[in-house]
Amino acid sequence: MIFQDLIEWTKAKFLPYDFLGLFVLAFMEASFFPVPPDVLLILLCLLNKNLFLFYALITTIGSVLGGVLGYGIGYLGEHYILEKLFSKKKIEKVHRLFDKYEAWAIFIAGFTPVPYKVFTIAAGVFYVNIKKFVLFSFLSRGLRFFLEAFLIFLFGDLILFLLENYFDILTIFGVLVLIVIYVFYVRFYKK
Repeated sequence: MIFQDLIEWTKAKFLPYDFLGLFVLAFMEASFFPVPPDVLLILLCLLNKNLFLFYALITTIGSVLGGVLGYGIGYLGEHYILEKLFSKKKIEKVHRLFDKYEAWAIFIAGFTPVPYKVFTIAAGVFYVNIKKFVLFSFLSRGLRFFLEAFLIFLFGDLILFLLENYFDILTIFGVLVLIVIYVFYVRFYKK
């Protein structure tokens, strides 16, 4: 209920500003705000389907720049900030992911509904290579937002219905696709 109220508040505050509101929301969400920009991206794409590529690009750029802010917060604040925002258990889990997968952890966090801000801040704390961070953030966030915008362009309200009613299943499917891509990368590219 509280999250739904926050979504409604977000639409009321950011939707009137069109792409500027979308940019600011994407920027904020990547480093500290709880509502993902997808809500506004989908609404704007439904209102003006011809601008779907523009809206996806604005969301991607805002999110990656916000991610860089999150990275900076983590880099400068180190563990102090993480411990204020997240439990030690979550911090340890994210640290293990970074140690093992580094750039792939950023990619998965950027593409899936896992809170991206956790990974942006943690990437700074754990000194992930900034170039890899920006590259994989841009690829994953871009893939996510362009895919959403393109699906809205093609299928409109049907995609909105699917996202509202089958979000968990679609997320699991997306993660499985990422796993297949990773396995393909390890098997063929690294040889």
